[in-house]
Amino acid sequence: MIPMEQRELGRTGRSVSVVGQGTWQLGGDWGEVAEEDAFGVLDAAVEGGVTFFDTADVYGDGRSERLIGRYLARRPDADVFVATKMGRRADQLPENYTLDNFRAWNDRSRANLGVDTLDLVQLHCPPTPVYSSDEVYDALDTLVAEKRIAAYGVSVETCAEALTALARPGVASVQIILNPFRLKPLDEVLPAARAAGAGIIARVPLASGLLSGKYTADTVFAPDDHRTYNRHGEAFDQGETFSGVDYATGVAAAAEFAALAPEGLTPAQTALRWIIQQPGVTSVIPGARSVAQARSNAGAATGEPLPQRTLDAVRELYDRRIRASVHDRW
Repeated sequence: MIPMEQRELGRTGRSVSVVGQGTWQLGGDWGEVAEEDAFGVLDAAVEGGVTFFDTADVYGDGRSERLIGRYLARRPDADVFVATKMGRRADQLPENYTLDNFRAWNDRSRANLGVDTLDLVQLHCPPTPVYSSDEVYDALDTLVAEKRIAAYGVSVETCAEALTALARPGVASVQIILNPFRLKPLDEVLPAARAAGAGIIARVPLASGLLSGKYTADTVFAPDDHRTYNRHGEAFDQGETFSGVDYATGVAAAAEFAALAPEGLTPAQTALRWIIQQPGVTSVIPGARSVAQARSNAGAATGEPLPQRTLDAVRELYDRRIRASVHDRW
């Protein structure tokens, strides 16, 4: 196993690798992935120094969690911290976020992952009023007291939701979309998280693959890939697909971004390195559907930091190409 830098994940008291492994792809929402191929991805991540897996009970309706549970049973030597999420399997109504439902959702995730206590459970982009509910946080504290979960956090769509959650002393971490095409969290969310002692998990780090530089205006994705069926928010929040950036705009900007990659780094690695260098980021969680992708993602944690001229060029590209195309809510 290749050692990787570890950072403390906020109020969990645990340290995790600066590059984690996102596992949405393993659930099937990016096209089918066979079980052995999924295990190969997880193996490659662990061998590359990854000690943090992120999943959710809704990824493949639990398939991602079950694959991780079976994988870790096969690899007892792998010291991996597993974060999951809950809430998206129910109708998105604030009144569904109750202690009884939390217990039921936790029971399912614990069974899927094969553990008694979940390392970290995150509210999975719930309706905005949930972030302000005293009853919700009381219920989450109860889950900790009952040892169903060791810690809890939130996954958010907007900066305002993140700031509301960070005001709560029990929130250990915030998961938020952050990448060179989504800079708004840098302004308030990351400083607020540092002040609160909460961790930041950066998700959608490659803007659904745009920042890899591999796609063109003519690229066709599979019908069961959310990059086909959710480009305009038809199935869930538009920000989850291409970071909410119009595809044509994103492809053009990604071509410019690829030209900024320093020698020895791919465009995807450059994007991940950029995120790692943002003050307050604990871990970035790119997904992978192949061993090569998992190895490449882990490799982004090694080497020299990006120079200031590259950081400045990313900001200039965002201001010129992306800012005007992204709705103010993000």
